[in-house]
Amino acid sequence: MHVTEGFEANTQGTLNELAVREFHDALSRDEEVAFAVAAIMALTAVIKRSRQAAAGVRGCMLRRTADATTLMGVSKELEDAAQALQRVNPTNISLKAGCELFLRYTTRTSALELKDIETAKARLIERGLHFAETSTRARQTIAELGSRFIRSNCTVLTHGYSRVVLRLLQQAFSSGLQFSVIVTEGRPDGTGITMAKKLDAENIPVTLVLDSCVAYIMDRVDMVLTGADAVVENGGIINKLGTYGIALAAQAASKPFYVAAESYKFARLYPLGQADLPEERKPLDVGPMLPPRANVINPSRDYTPPQCISLLVTDLGVLTPAAVSDELIQLYL
Repeated sequence: MHVTEGFEANTQGTLNELAVREFHDALSRDEEVAFAVAAIMALTAVIKRSRQAAAGVRGCMLRRTADATTLMGVSKELEDAAQALQRVNPTNISLKAGCELFLRYTTRTSALELKDIETAKARLIERGLHFAETSTRARQTIAELGSRFIRSNCTVLTHGYSRVVLRLLQQAFSSGLQFSVIVTEGRPDGTGITMAKKLDAENIPVTLVLDSCVAYIMDRVDMVLTGADAVVENGGIINKLGTYGIALAAQAASKPFYVAAESYKFARLYPLGQADLPEERKPLDVGPMLPPRANVINPSRDYTPPQCISLLVTDLGVLTPAAVSDELIQLYL
């Protein structure tokens, strides 16, 4: 192995470790930061460190190598770091989508035409930071747009815990609107209890119901508002298990079903049904009385098709499900 080849391998390994460390640091600093935004911050750090690595190559009087000193090399470093991040949580769809969008955004730039590698990298860093800032502001943008759908004295049904839904409801309540929220318990991890606690802390009237109670209480609901793990190409969503059942109940009762989702959750996926989802399971305690030969099915999420969704409130604007494919094309061009 050449000395430079060993340096390049060590450098990429260091960059991957840096990305994973920055990712975990971002999540630990702020419990409200989304996985995708933490990944975007980590990949921006990789570009910054890449500049230092390139300087290290020259400082050691080694030849200029593709991995350290060309934009193709920078792109390869980012792709490798993004793969390292995705290995942290292989089934997290929004993490994968965030990495893909960041790579498209940062490399789709006139910086690629610059001959000065340092100037080009500085431009990529600027774009990376801008993308991270835009992604961080996404929830507030959605809250401002979506709060207009909340009417005085209405009852909103939401499912489990969603940071963007919480921000939207906080925005509506702070504007002086009086409304109440019904939250499902969100089994198997009980995230609805977290949502109920946070709403109660804001003095927003909240009622917790069993997941199986949704159809029973739908007549008391004026609208359904959920988050999404991912928004897919046909305008449908992948979200916490039970979302599809709630959407069907809302449709049967002629109640609007709204989705609040950040654009970094737009994913290049086209599921035709539940079997097409990436498999993810969470621990489920069914108690000691389960017969030993009985099987347990405990997926953590399901797919809600676009025909069940009224509108999607995103940081790109309020979209119909049919408009999502056009937005995805623009994001990934």
